Amino acid sequence: MVQFAYFQVRPNIPENLAFLEILAQNMWWCWTRDAVELFRRMDPRLWADCQRNPIPFLARLPQARLEKLARDASFTAHLERVRQMFEKRIHNPDLHFELPVGPADTIAYFSMEFGLHESLPLFAGGLGILAGDHLKAASNTALPLAGVGLMYQHGYFRQYLNHEGVQQEAYPETDFYNLPLQRVRDAKGNELRVAIRGADGPIQAMVWKIAIGRLPLFLLDTNILENPPEYREITARLYAAESRTRLIQEVLLGFGGMRALRALGIVPKVLHLNEGHCAFAAVERLAQTAEALGVDAETALQICARSTVFTTHTPVAAGHDEFPADLVRPYIRPIAETLGLPEKDILAWGQTQGAHEHAPLSMFVLGVRLAGACNGVSRLHGSVARRMWSHLWPGRPVEEVPITHITNGVHLPTFVSQEFAALFERYLGPDWYLGSQRPENIRRIDEIYGEELWRAHEMNRSRLIRTCREHLVRQYRNRSAPRKVLEAVEKALDPNILTVAFARRFATYKRAYLLIMDPERLEAIINNPRAPVQFIFAGKAHPRDNEGKDLIRQLFQFANRPAVRERFVFLEDYDLHLARHLLQGADVWLNTPRRPFEACGTSGMKAAINGSLNLSILDGWWDEGYRPDIGWAIGNGEEYEDHAYQDAVESQALYNTLENEVIPLFYERKNGDLPVAWIEMMKAAMKAAMEDYCSLRMIRDYTEQLYAPSAVWYDRLTADGESEARRLAELHARLRRHWKEIRLGLPQRTPQTMQRVGDSVAITVEVHLGPLRPEDVDIEIYYGQFKSHAELMNPRIVLMERLEDRGGGTYLYGCRLTCEAAGRFGFAVRATPHGDPWIKLTPGLITWAAG
Repeated sequence: MVQFAYFQVRPNIPENLAFLEILAQNMWWCWTRDAVELFRRMDPRLWADCQRNPIPFLARLPQARLEKLARDASFTAHLERVRQMFEKRIHNPDLHFELPVGPADTIAYFSMEFGLHESLPLFAGGLGILAGDHLKAASNTALPLAGVGLMYQHGYFRQYLNHEGVQQEAYPETDFYNLPLQRVRDAKGNELRVAIRGADGPIQAMVWKIAIGRLPLFLLDTNILENPPEYREITARLYAAESRTRLIQEVLLGFGGMRALRALGIVPKVLHLNEGHCAFAAVERLAQTAEALGVDAETALQICARSTVFTTHTPVAAGHDEFPADLVRPYIRPIAETLGLPEKDILAWGQTQGAHEHAPLSMFVLGVRLAGACNGVSRLHGSVARRMWSHLWPGRPVEEVPITHITNGVHLPTFVSQEFAALFERYLGPDWYLGSQRPENIRRIDEIYGEELWRAHEMNRSRLIRTCREHLVRQYRNRSAPRKVLEAVEKALDPNILTVAFARRFATYKRAYLLIMDPERLEAIINNPRAPVQFIFAGKAHPRDNEGKDLIRQLFQFANRPAVRERFVFLEDYDLHLARHLLQGADVWLNTPRRPFEACGTSGMKAAINGSLNLSILDGWWDEGYRPDIGWAIGNGEEYEDHAYQDAVESQALYNTLENEVIPLFYERKNGDLPVAWIEMMKAAMKAAMEDYCSLRMIRDYTEQLYAPSAVWYDRLTADGESEARRLAELHARLRRHWKEIRLGLPQRTPQTMQRVGDSVAITVEVHLGPLRPEDVDIEIYYGQFKSHAELMNPRIVLMERLEDRGGGTYLYGCRLTCEAAGRFGFAVRATPHGDPWIKLTPGLITWAAG
């Protein structure tokens, strides 16, 4: 095979248009409407042909066109307006949060995928889009955050359906030279390399950088000559199917990512792990901290854990990666040597308590054990996660499991349509999305004229139908369909009727089949002559998910029924570009997950900002977001053990809601006028999305609830020669060493008779602490009204006082409880560590009194 040398030729941009190259190299353009329009107006057809990627677009633009634009006063004025906006947003931001992380500090945000734009194939689905929105919002708010991920040669797959509707996958190679990538260099100007020790030798990676507004995103790439061929393939595909390659990817992300930051002189004050794939970053940070500060592993753990945030997105235990212990050992061996710990101790961080040393290493368990703060991504998901993982904190009531929640939010300017963005700019102001949390801005949505809003929405729906037709023609042409079929699909769908969209990953729990369970009833809904409805489906199944692929096949076959083929379509190769059109043009956004398996489901938020009304099971964000004035609920939030029965009940509930509520409201037009009630719901949905479900709210919650406390802990524990960290390490070790010696006697209640409201009871208990001191331990009463024979409702905790020292490490504790309400109450006495949540909630350090 011939080995070619290469050289790169860049377009000869006229001097007064030079900012175009700067703009193309920063992903800020992709969420800035004026910047997108600047590129598009240069050559709309070429812009579409280049997949809305400004780098190949500028390279392919004829020199004559560039020269003509340089002389166009309108275009150069537009360019100058975008340049000034860029300078203001990137170099002189005026919106930021006050927190103990200064501009010179860093919050390191690790994620396996980042969804920023369709031209950057670094994501598979919702997790990546959320990570991209997190970076964009952090840039908007001048938060000093740096992203860390992997640079994939092929990214996620492209989807094609054959004549039977069976999904086929293709993995086109990504052309790095058409991406806004910069090679990261060290202080001597050499390309930066990081290395991890693999099972068969060192694995090296180069480091790329992408500018995300004000923030850097660092990406590791093993496809370099220094690696043998098998190592070059490590970063070939997102979510490698083979377990060993998947493990190496996650080791590279964690160990390699932290080493890249260290090589760049970046010492994160806060580490944020976006899902368990990144958990090895916490292990590497621990080793780096111990080495840099000259402290032991236990002291480093006190510092690192309290300044690490772990976000979980998966409400199914089987969805979290696990790796055989023997497969992991070679990769953690160097870390064990650095920390001076046995390998089994490091493995134990990722194993359930009491497991043998050969048990699999869980990436969730590893992440949550090394993080002082853990959160789910919606209120319901936080509750589900606490139940699902309560066994990691044996003896703890479920409500005390230390997993909180921060509901996801979406980056509004990325997903809002250009028509609605123009309305917001006119009614809310040019910086509307930066002020989306201001109540006065949200109220101004009510001032938008109903006719203006509706006409803008109709333009969005018409654009969606045009895009769908183009998509359908392309996919049928790829299947060599006859001309008659191509002519028919060119007329598919109607821009003037109620349009319902369902677009998401085709996992079985998302139940895309729910709508077609009664095909005859659905046909009647679709073909109602007075109130017709059309449905648009899109989404990919994981290449190894045969059940998900079969769902696509079922929908494809239903769409081919002659009676519905013009009003029921499946669009293949769902991506961000298609997603925006669906979100912006649909009247109704349909979501049918099996509760409680939807962690959040942010697509519904994106639909809401575009005035699309949600019709959804009460799961994920919709469980907390649903209101009758912004959408519809399917069912009442029930959870069933019999899934077949659940499907039957909820499919009928879906049909009933469509027939009796959704469709009549859409077509309620007095004297042929506007659908006034529908428009009012659109406005209410927009206000809810802007106020409660935008990424600025999300980033503020992370900042105030998790980042700021973590940064305070980091500063406190690294001050004064790490004295406080050393004290906490000694306390933690002493508690673990002697906890088993704690014994609680039988609690005594006085008086024993029945109480009346307003009375009080005294409770005492004898406690043996052994070598532990009273200031090391809290003796608590856990009490409340009975919910069931073994569960209390809204339990409360009261700290007991030390009444008497009886010698030999034994003490008498007591307190008095006031009877504030009538009912049957229960109480129990327990011992827990005294300290901050990281110490107090240490797994295994809780003892309950008998009886």
